Amino acid sequence: MKLVDELYEMYKHHFTGDEEDVDIIAFSVLEQLNRKNMFNLLSELEDQELYDLVGLYLIEGLKGKLAKEGLLPMKDVSQEKRTIH
Repeated sequence: MKLVDELYEMYKHHFTGDEEDVDIIAFSVLEQLNRKNMFNLLSELEDQELYDLVGLYLIEGLKGKLAKEGLLPMKDVSQEKRTIH
């Protein structure tokens, strides 16, 4: 995705390896976009990119609902970073 490539090039020296860096940049960009800008970005996506984007939205949305209903365990960040041999 062109926007992702551009953002990466602009901010790659700011990344520390923490996922929060990505969140901050993504939300900062989103705050500056209006609905028309977002549709313009979507119209520039290739079919597979659009499919992946909608798929990710659906997957994360369903996981959130399942977790909220207690049907899916919430991620435990402390366990996530642990290496098991």
